[in-house]
Amino acid sequence: MTIKDPEVRILAGISQALQAEYQSENRNWEGSPFAWIKTKPSRQVGAIGEKLVAGWLAARGFNVVRAGDSDADRVVENQRVEIKFSTLWANGGYKFQQLRDQRYDLAICLGV
Repeated sequence: MTIKDPEVRILAGISQALQAEYQSENRNWEGSPFAWIKTKPSRQVGAIGEKLVAGWLAARGFNVVRAGDSDADRVVENQRVEIKFSTLWANGGYKFQQLRDQRYDLAICLGV
């Protein structure tokens, strides 16, 4: 495809450079069972993290139920639990956001 408009040509070139940059970021997750999570919006990622932790706890034999209010995510063995999830950031660390002063007994942070 030949692009005639010089402005569109400039934008297309920038787009190709950006595409290569973003594709290399995604390659870090190739083959990972968590790669699909990186394709979801951040609002969904938090909910996915909650479900991962709740499922893992249940698989380990813990009694896990929804908290029933927005001050905690789950109740685990009668303890109100806030769950935070993070994927690896470009700097090699994890960032658990929006830990607020709410009514929970403990926080579980999972980083993958």
